Amino acid sequence: MAKQTKAQKARTGVTQDLLPFADAIKLVKDNAKAKFDESIEIAVNLGVDPRHADQQVRGVVNLPSGTGRDVRVAVFAKDAKAAEATAAGADIVGAEDLYEKINGGFMDFDRVIASPDMMALVGRLGKVLGPRGLMPNPKVGTVTPNVAQAVKDAKSGAVEFRVEKAGIAHGGIGKASFDQAALEANVKAYVDALNKAKPAGAKGTYVKRITLSSTMGPGFKIDPTSLGL
Repeated sequence: MAKQTKAQKARTGVTQDLLPFADAIKLVKDNAKAKFDESIEIAVNLGVDPRHADQQVRGVVNLPSGTGRDVRVAVFAKDAKAAEATAAGADIVGAEDLYEKINGGFMDFDRVIASPDMMALVGRLGKVLGPRGLMPNPKVGTVTPNVAQAVKDAKSGAVEFRVEKAGIAHGGIGKASFDQAALEANVKAYVDALNKAKPAGAKGTYVKRITLSSTMGPGFKIDPTSLGL
């Protein structure tokens, strides 16, 4: 039998139990013992097969308590739209010049927003941005004429979700330093958004499993019924 590390011995809670979501949050916070402020991640196993077009799950959710991290936003826009994006707090704004930077390897950003007239240019970056999940998309509000609002949303806690090949959607919902109520509000918002995005092609149980964990801590399973599912 493998010897437990000091960190493993210090853990509290039973990782195999199905827990009310508030209890799972408390245990995740209790087990976040790293010297830095650990991120809290949620992973939701969905009863969908993303290989089918009618079972895709994708959207955006505005976390009421924010994410606790500084989201770096790049915006493709010109003239007045560029000025609006800059005023709203975008980290980098440009058009052809931004295209050249990204095409040359610049990737110092977490979100890409584009005004509709820029998509012919941005589309040429599909092979660069697409695999990283950064390609602007009107379905999640990152292709929009209102670039200023999109920047503000991204900075204040808008989180994009998308189901992966294995049928799992996951994302960050805060930091270990957040209080219990703040994390509860974010978990509810994230799961509610996934539930509202249920595709017509989904059959049977939609939300199968929910797991919550911190960057360095163990995962705890949430009983979906505790979230009204």
